[in-house]
Amino acid sequence: MAKVLFSNLCLLLLLSAVESCFLPQSLYIHVPQTVEAGQHITKVNLADCGDGPVLLSVSDPSFTVYSDGEVVAVRSVSVSARGQTFSVEARDGDGQRREMEVHLIRAPTQQRKTGGQGLLKRSKRRWSPPKFHILEEDDGPYPRDIHRIVSDSEAKYNVYYSFSGPGFDQFPTDVFSLDRETAMLRVLKKVDREKFPSFTLETRVTDRITGKDTDEPLPITIEVDDINDNAPTFANPLQFTVPERSKAGEVVGKVNATDRDKEGTQHVKIRYTLLDGLDLFAINPETGVITTRTNTLDRETKEKHLVTVQIKDMDGAVGGLLNTGTATITLTDINDNPPTFTKTTYTATVKENEMDQLILRIPVEDKDLINTPNWISKFVITKGNENGNFRIDTDPKTNEGLLYVTKGLDHEKSKNVKLEIMARNEADLSGTSAQWLSAPVDVTVTDVDEGPEFTAPTVTFTVKENVANGTLIGSYTAVDPESKSSNGISYYKVEDPASWINVDKNSGELRVANTIDRESHFVQDGKYNITMKAVDASSKTGTGTVIIVVEDVNDNMPKVPSKLVMCEKPGELGSVMVVAEDPDQAPFSAPFSFSLPSDNDGKWSVTPFNDTAAMLKQVKELHTGIHDVEVIVMDLQGHGKKQTVPVRICQCRNGVCLAKDHSVSLGGLALLTMLLPLALLLLLGLLLAFFCVTKREKLQIEDAGDSGGILLKSNTEAPGDEVDLITVPTAPIEQLTMGSVKGAAVNAGWIGNKSSSTMGGHSVHENGMYTSGVVTGDTQDFYSAQYDGNLYGANQFNGGHLLGSGVDFDSRYLQDTAFLQTWQTNGRYLHQKLSFMGTEDDGRYADDIVHAYGFEGAGSAAGSVGCCSDYADNDDLDFLNTLGPKFKTLADVCKKS
Repeated sequence: MAKVLFSNLCLLLLLSAVESCFLPQSLYIHVPQTVEAGQHITKVNLADCGDGPVLLSVSDPSFTVYSDGEVVAVRSVSVSARGQTFSVEARDGDGQRREMEVHLIRAPTQQRKTGGQGLLKRSKRRWSPPKFHILEEDDGPYPRDIHRIVSDSEAKYNVYYSFSGPGFDQFPTDVFSLDRETAMLRVLKKVDREKFPSFTLETRVTDRITGKDTDEPLPITIEVDDINDNAPTFANPLQFTVPERSKAGEVVGKVNATDRDKEGTQHVKIRYTLLDGLDLFAINPETGVITTRTNTLDRETKEKHLVTVQIKDMDGAVGGLLNTGTATITLTDINDNPPTFTKTTYTATVKENEMDQLILRIPVEDKDLINTPNWISKFVITKGNENGNFRIDTDPKTNEGLLYVTKGLDHEKSKNVKLEIMARNEADLSGTSAQWLSAPVDVTVTDVDEGPEFTAPTVTFTVKENVANGTLIGSYTAVDPESKSSNGISYYKVEDPASWINVDKNSGELRVANTIDRESHFVQDGKYNITMKAVDASSKTGTGTVIIVVEDVNDNMPKVPSKLVMCEKPGELGSVMVVAEDPDQAPFSAPFSFSLPSDNDGKWSVTPFNDTAAMLKQVKELHTGIHDVEVIVMDLQGHGKKQTVPVRICQCRNGVCLAKDHSVSLGGLALLTMLLPLALLLLLGLLLAFFCVTKREKLQIEDAGDSGGILLKSNTEAPGDEVDLITVPTAPIEQLTMGSVKGAAVNAGWIGNKSSSTMGGHSVHENGMYTSGVVTGDTQDFYSAQYDGNLYGANQFNGGHLLGSGVDFDSRYLQDTAFLQTWQTNGRYLHQKLSFMGTEDDGRYADDIVHAYGFEGAGSAAGSVGCCSDYADNDDLDFLNTLGPKFKTLADVCKKS
């Protein structure tokens, strides 16, 4: 499809340079018929115009000229066949003017032959126009034509045009319009480039009849050309700091500015200028960097400087827009001022012997910033304090110097002390040639009545230990500082920890009062100290120290340990190290000599190991236990004696005797705990014997012979008699009567083979047992009950049948003697006995009757019986077989001995 013909703008003739700042009189330029907005026309050469500003202007508002000399069309211009003319004027800083006429000549259109006829044919317009341009904030009049958009399809079809996009039916609306019939694009109102730098709309051409597009949709772009309508603004607060006394050229800070106009144009090229303060500061016109012009900036004179900064676009041209702001430049402090004294000299007075007293305050002044290291003072005593009698501090609140006397002064030795005090700062001086200052201080020492002083603060005497009491050690005296005399001074002990020394009150002589022992804990590093006091007639005192160096004598013999342990090793003879100690010093101590007496038993030998130890070895095999070995130990001077060393030979574990460990774990309380069960067993045996021999007057059991195991005679209980508790009754059971026996065990239960019935007011169950109140199927458990004993009087056996009861009794139980010898039979007799015990008037055995005793024996068919059965297991002595190897070893030793 043919496109709308839109000739490219080409510059046929450009004036690339002008030889001087003065323009030629006229200039001819070939241009297309339509000069589009933004089209470059020519450029005026300003290279030879010097450094001064040159003001350029054009006569035709359709064109503009930039400060660099470039001439540009600001709107679309149609050039007629006769051409178009406008002028460009240049004015330099000296007021000289020059005007140049620019003639625009329309370039001829190209022609070509067609069909051999030589006729010219108009080329088709392209349906792809370049960007259109409009000028922002144009005053109109509106609407203003921009350009006509034509499609080749309108030659074949009856078409109409439409478009859509931002500026028409999208935000911002109603900025552009398109004529439906002629396709003329128009702008309807002012446009701000800073809000809308360009618009892109889509144009369509449509057949009026079919409603179909006759050409492809065409996107068109409308660029909004910039004008200089925004002044530059400051981007950051104008607050800067720089140290005082900075050298010239020191960077203070950078002014940052912005401009909303189009980037890359003269509209946003900003020039920076200082309007005042030029004697102290300068600013780079292109970068906006502020620097110092001098090195005399003084914070103490003026801390803050205010300068006015101007920013102007168009690179500072006359027509440029501008803004101004005030920059605050603060000078920071440096230590260029030393502290100064308020007086030329200072005086102070102090009493002699006075210590840790404030004697003088020294005020200073400093011009630097308060409470900074440049202001805070430090004082130094540079002269007169060689003995360390003074110190000087700084008062943190007032910055004054505080002079103290720290060590007492002696008026008799020096009545006046001259000091020199220097005042400094925490920070070093900088930016100045000044030096630290000093001031003299005259200190007067006043006299006071002092106490006596010893001839020396400390005195040393040497004494042998064990020297005889009363031995003179030496004398320690004092004098009066004023009179230099010892008359009238008395001497006393202040501290004598062991009371070894006596002091003569009048002469200060020191004598031995008690035996001096160098090995005493009062002696440290061979020295013993006492403190003495001297008192004059006016009760003034002075103190001193006496150091007694105690010399050693050979008054101690080497000693060996009181007990040694030798671990037994199978197949080997043991050995043990014997280490001796002697508190004396050399040469009265080690090396020691070890030996055995000449009459030793030959079981041991001793071999030296080092200066203080020897190896005691076993020569013969010895039994385990303690052996007393006699050893002779002598010091270097041959001073010593024969000593007995107990050596214990034992089996060891980790170097400790096993027997020893066990004996420790089984102390007296453990042995008592082991013997307690044996004592309880003995006590229970006595109680059981007492229980068995106790007579029961009311217990009457008639034994008619062989009773078939139903009743046993058990009322013979005299001590030493053998009572057969298992005797089987031989009399027929129907002949048994209870007499006056109450609560007989016969009533405790019967074995039957019939269903339950009632007998004598007692219930009988199918399991063959009945009791008075308690029913059980276990023939080994019977709970006794009391009854009147008339049961057998009203009921009799008849051929194995209990008369009057309806219960058949199996006669096999009465005829089988093996059964009668069983535990069940014997148990009935035992329970009968316990039932009779429960009927005693005093109720002594009532507690025993309420329990049921089952079979609890171990290794006996009879089992445990009676109230003592609960303790049977505790009386078991089998634990003696499990006491371990230590007890077995002990038993072996006892057997050997």
